[in-house]
Amino acid sequence: MTEAAGSQAAQFSDSYIIENPQRSLEELTKALEEQSDDAESYSQRAYAHILLHNYNDAVLDAKRSLELQPNNANAFLRKGEAEFHLKNYSAAQDTFKQGQTLNSSTSFSSWIKMCAEKISSSSCPELEQANHEKKTSKYRHDWYQTESQVIVTVMMKNVQKEDVHIQFAERQLTLNVNLPSEENYNLTLFLFHSIVPEQSTFKVLSTKVEIKMKKTEALRWDKLEGQAEKELKQFTPETMHKYPSSSHYTKNWDKLVGEIKEEEKNENLEGDAALNHLFQQIYSDGSDEVKRAMNKSFMESGGTVLSTNWSDVGKRTVDVNPPDDMEYKKF
Repeated sequence: MTEAAGSQAAQFSDSYIIENPQRSLEELTKALEEQSDDAESYSQRAYAHILLHNYNDAVLDAKRSLELQPNNANAFLRKGEAEFHLKNYSAAQDTFKQGQTLNSSTSFSSWIKMCAEKISSSSCPELEQANHEKKTSKYRHDWYQTESQVIVTVMMKNVQKEDVHIQFAERQLTLNVNLPSEENYNLTLFLFHSIVPEQSTFKVLSTKVEIKMKKTEALRWDKLEGQAEKELKQFTPETMHKYPSSSHYTKNWDKLVGEIKEEEKNENLEGDAALNHLFQQIYSDGSDEVKRAMNKSFMESGGTVLSTNWSDVGKRTVDVNPPDDMEYKKF
């Protein structure tokens, strides 16, 4: 960490954050936009999240801090606290024990003791484990790939976008979903090959959470998770539509992709989103002449005309034609 980053993090003491956690959260977020590799700022923002009861966000920030500085005992403390509040007592206990090896302060000992009490107070550990397995099986995930992307689909109905928290790292995907009526869903995948975090996205649909991760290279992944093989396999025409699965059974992936596309068609879109979706569908399903007509008319008219009739627009320059209540201005 640079001297500037160190002085930056120093102003966000625990007492400063306790005084106004919301203000601290905003200021730390702004500071991280300027210095994105400051481990201590991520750790302190995690503390602000804890005070604001944003426990999933706190876990993500603490993990990011540990990626940047693995021996950051304070980040272990934040991560453990957030996991404790999420009722992930075993995970919290493991986190506190890791932090204790770096700093044997009484704080870690107290938290470890509280975790042990919570774990031992379970009236039936076997039942708790069975419930955990039932919850895990309820939300199964599958994956497939294209030449440029790896797509992970988690089947979850009626999830709100603000309840979904995803963090992309070069070789890791972390998904946390707040579920109001049950224990939160957490998924961490250690990826088979590297991805480009900045170009990876996700969207929340009515029946699933779809995550698209940008590959760093056009390699065919044999698995979603695990250590990559030394011999890297390039995409070939023979393998383009053979999608490997982490499941133990065989799936018809061409059929699955078709079902996903059909589901997306049936999403209830409104306003501009619905109109854009319609144009995208017309373009995607159109012939070469339809696509040429759409491109030519849109470009020549400054975005005011969109025609699919090549026999018409192919013979002339398409004039600007804005709506009656609007005036077109060329910049």
